[in-house]
Amino acid sequence: MTTPTRNASCRCGQIRIACTGEPIRVSVCHCLECKARSGSAFAAQVRFPAEQVRVEGEANARMWQYKGESGNIADFFFCGTCGSGVWYRARPYHEAYAIPLGNFAPGHGFVPDYSVYEERKEPWVSISGDAIEHYD
Repeated sequence: MTTPTRNASCRCGQIRIACTGEPIRVSVCHCLECKARSGSAFAAQVRFPAEQVRVEGEANARMWQYKGESGNIADFFFCGTCGSGVWYRARPYHEAYAIPLGNFAPGHGFVPDYSVYEERKEPWVSISGDAIEHYD
């Protein structure tokens, strides 16, 4: 059986990410920071262990750090040319890359299995599916 490789990129294609194997988690987050980061009502991201991620064009990436309410710091990486957010790594979980689901090429097959901060979910949003865990 072949190990799947799924490809993601920024909008201009200067930063490309290849992820092999299966992700740790595919999640939807309704926290205020993810809403702001995504510019939408929620953010969807796919987390992969660092050893399953290969980044090409990383020299074009810029980093911004943010300290959350928990006191933990997250490193957000975006393309220096097109401005797309391409991945982030939150502490203490720096061994994982969280890549926005929308950056993956069509046909990726990802389905969310986790929805968090639902108490902050917009009233018109519904995250449904039999296998999705829901948390406030």
